[in-house]
Amino acid sequence: MLRLDCPTHGYEWGSANDIPAFLRQDADGSPVAEVWMGTHPLGTAVARHDEGDRPLTDVAGELPFMLKILAASSPLSVQVHPDRARAQAGFAREEAAGVPLDAPERVFKDPHPKPEMVYALTTFDTLVGFRPTAEILRVLAPLNHPYAKALTEDLRSDPGFPGIVRLVGRILADDGVAEAVPGIVAECQAAHDLGIDVKRAYATALEIEKHHPDDPGVIVSLLLNRLTLQPGEAAYLGAGIIHAHLSGMCLEVMVASDNVLRAGLTGKHIDRNGLVDALQAGMSRVARVAPDQFGFSTDVFSPSGEFALAIAQASQAEPLGAVLPETGKRLLVCTGGEVAVVNGQGASLWLKRGDAAYADEADGELRVIGTGEVAQAYLPPADAPHRPMTDLV
Repeated sequence: MLRLDCPTHGYEWGSANDIPAFLRQDADGSPVAEVWMGTHPLGTAVARHDEGDRPLTDVAGELPFMLKILAASSPLSVQVHPDRARAQAGFAREEAAGVPLDAPERVFKDPHPKPEMVYALTTFDTLVGFRPTAEILRVLAPLNHPYAKALTEDLRSDPGFPGIVRLVGRILADDGVAEAVPGIVAECQAAHDLGIDVKRAYATALEIEKHHPDDPGVIVSLLLNRLTLQPGEAAYLGAGIIHAHLSGMCLEVMVASDNVLRAGLTGKHIDRNGLVDALQAGMSRVARVAPDQFGFSTDVFSPSGEFALAIAQASQAEPLGAVLPETGKRLLVCTGGEVAVVNGQGASLWLKRGDAAYADEADGELRVIGTGEVAQAYLPPADAPHRPMTDLV
């Protein structure tokens, strides 16, 4: 086992306090949005070693998954992650064009898809997938504004998932949509003041507009499901699912990728056509991941074969420690308390909240001893069962 030093990213939507507090560091007033744990070239962790610190890549090779801590104090972009075919084609295209990997206009940073799962550390709010047609029509109906009425007529004449996607495409391609946003927001405010809302659609638009006035993403948000995760709950966001995180702190486990197609609520590069093209049909409301129990005190969230997350809660109830799944290369982070992680050879590593570590096959079974919680990201065995997801609303 090796202790890790992990890089942070200070995007504008990040929280000035949450991640510094989680890492037991003093805040300097600047936003800290993410901590990256893994081997992605845009944020590689450093492994501490008695013989000298080394990039984790030198120790572990290229890990197929990565783990992040994310803390949002304002909404993130309306975004979609590409599937494998789009990621490979987009990466090859931008490489051939000579677009630098760190260029602001670069979309495809690697040739990998980016499905991900969020595990809430605090109350975590996000938008995930499209509402059903009938629900969108209910959201739009009370809004006495010409733009809302036009959207209503468009959706009535072209309902269902394909029609919703075409509606989003028209919103994003409309050069005059920014002029309609204030009027739509005023209608949302008027309905909200009367105690009228449809599954928090108006409250969400009002919340977003405070940070991104005149942005078409405010109108797009009316079409999306609002999801609130309480600490310890998880949701899976597959490739091709539209989403926008709103607030809170979470763990994210994902394929090792940084490919994001954005279409609003951001100062970063916008690729509206790319986002619309990448949208995939499916039960996008089915996103909550229920855990399976492993041993006595460990929950395993495994929505797909691309990654899994095990959460071990150690206490005096298990003097020998809470057991983590023994499987290959693993990334660990202590999410609360103070614990010792003990490997199969009896070697131990003491972790406090925010501390991260790497373990591999040579470490064997890991046990967490003390009083605290440790999260482990790993690649599940090929024959491991995947937990069915449930409807998020």
